[in-house]
Amino acid sequence: MKFGPNNHEERCSEGHSAASTIATISATLSADPDIDSSAIEIRMLGPVVVLEGYITKAADRDKVISLAAMIVGWENVQDRMLSRFPMQ
Repeated sequence: MKFGPNNHEERCSEGHSAASTIATISATLSADPDIDSSAIEIRMLGPVVVLEGYITKAADRDKVISLAAMIVGWENVQDRMLSRFPMQ
């Protein structure tokens, strides 16, 4: 039986809710002027952060993953981002 936002599935091992984890990662990505995070979607599947959407620079992938991993740990980051490089 599940009651409200205190479900174990909706919280990480530290007790943070999925919404607060997503907000923290989103704010961290937005604060970095070198990353275009406008096309990146952040979702939670249990304790795992799923990064989806598009990156416009090859270096963005590693940086986005690293920033998310600083918050939830390397083992809890799943990269599903696709590359969309501007036409030259």
